[in-house]
Amino acid sequence: MTVRAPRLDAQMAFLTQADALKNVVRATALCDGSRFENSGEHSWHLALYALVLGEHAPDGVNIDRVIRMLLLHDLVEIDAGDVPIHGEDIDHAAIEAREQAAADRIFGLLPTDQGADLRALWDEFEAAETPDAIFAKALDRFQPPNQNLASGGAGWRAHDVTLAKIETRVAPPIKRGAPALWDWLHPQLKAWFSR
Repeated sequence: MTVRAPRLDAQMAFLTQADALKNVVRATALCDGSRFENSGEHSWHLALYALVLGEHAPDGVNIDRVIRMLLLHDLVEIDAGDVPIHGEDIDHAAIEAREQAAADRIFGLLPTDQGADLRALWDEFEAAETPDAIFAKALDRFQPPNQNLASGGAGWRAHDVTLAKIETRVAPPIKRGAPALWDWLHPQLKAWFSR
């Protein structure tokens, strides 16, 4: 006889659903340029970025919380899809509505207490007002340019990205949450785009 554990059933339903994030293809290629990454890979890589680059975070940032946010931040893409930062004609209100509905559904799969805790972390990341969320957002913007530099600009070429676009769309959150990382990255970007 199988004994059902409702809490564990709910947790496993969430974890099984989270696996679908591996099917969401992003606009950033892997460092070796062999293919475009998926959002599951991106989330894992960002958590590793936080672990390794945490020493560059401003004082008071809790890297464990940042890692948790980064593991969760793109789960809504299971329903809402990935929107490339360099895409054109983006309806931000429609995207936000889709992501909020996705967050309601996906975090709602969990037991109520756990779902509320994880949803609160996701909401905090989205608002980008706390030191932890500001640093997490900075890393979320910092990782793709580095992968593009490593891959020879595979994602940039696909979306006609210019240095000016990066300075406008990518730089502000990095400068805000991890200025030392932007100071390190910007000269490399200028050198790549001047070739």
